Amino acid sequence: MRYAEDPGGDVYTAMTVTSLARSTVLAWSVPNILTYGRVAAVPLVAACLFSPEFAWARWLALAIFIAAGVTDFLDGYLARAWSQQSRLGQMLDPIADKLLVAAVLMMLVADHTIASYSVAAAIVILCREVLVSGLREFLADLKVSLPVSKVAKVKTALQLVALGFLIAGPFGDEIMSGITMTGLILLWVSALLTLYTGWDYLKAGLREAIGDS
Repeated sequence: MRYAEDPGGDVYTAMTVTSLARSTVLAWSVPNILTYGRVAAVPLVAACLFSPEFAWARWLALAIFIAAGVTDFLDGYLARAWSQQSRLGQMLDPIADKLLVAAVLMMLVADHTIASYSVAAAIVILCREVLVSGLREFLADLKVSLPVSKVAKVKTALQLVALGFLIAGPFGDEIMSGITMTGLILLWVSALLTLYTGWDYLKAGLREAIGDS
């Protein structure tokens, strides 16, 4: 970047202006707007789950959650298809997923949809998200990327499906028996995948930490 005080320089070079313009356009691209919507869905779903005794609130929470889950697929797909990938989107996409999953898990534990031993599965999932976030921050200082593995993508999809069943919860059981149990089983499967992917990421972080020491 060149400033006016540089000999023969303008405020910005033409390349810098073009780069800034592209960044501004990409910030309001459709994929990024979908990601913003997923972040905005977090407090809405949590607010609906504050009143778990009302069927309408539970179903509204599920509808918003499903819409947010669809954007999780669409934003990445459209960004690649339309060549609208941006650093902002790469940063916000995993954050939006983690916020949504963490908020829903906490609300479902609070209303006892997730109870007893199944709380351990929720704890495993939340701890893994903290671990990976810390590893990404550490590796970013070393200029080392931590790409999302295919297993991690499957884990995320399975978590969203499990939480969808659990949000329906007892009201879903009234329509079809076993909805809550199915959600709990899927939650445990996703927790096991969480342990696997978390260990995989931890090994990558330890290799960099030991090699750097």
